[in-house]
Amino acid sequence: MKIDKKIIKELTDYLNEFNLTEIEYTDKDTKIKVSKLTSTISTQSTNIPNPPSSERMAAEAMEKIIHGTEVKSPIIGTAYLAAEPGAKKFAEVGKKIKKGETVMIVEAMKTMNHIPSTADGVIKEICVEDGQPVEYGQTIIIVE
Repeated sequence: MKIDKKIIKELTDYLNEFNLTEIEYTDKDTKIKVSKLTSTISTQSTNIPNPPSSERMAAEAMEKIIHGTEVKSPIIGTAYLAAEPGAKKFAEVGKKIKKGETVMIVEAMKTMNHIPSTADGVIKEICVEDGQPVEYGQTIIIVE
């Protein structure tokens, strides 16, 4: 797959032009997410860092291109990788899964919601930690 650097440059320019911290572009099976690094400057600091350059932000965005299908959380809650502490995890990197198979549990209001895979494939990345809060639409795993 060839990466169109013009798109990354354009997204980076939009970040600066509209004073955004993050922007995302999706086309078929390619997703490009460009975000600015935020830093807190202490009043005691004498060495103030320069804001990130367009070229550096574009290079960082190239590393974050996602290949595969994202499984997203359908609800807000707390993600759990196993049914109970110490139990076998539903999803592990490299494991083959089928569409509809449970990959995680998201607990919301004391209800355990099984989150199914939206595609067949191999788990490429688990994007959340066990016990981590998740937002609606947040990517929880990537299936390739």
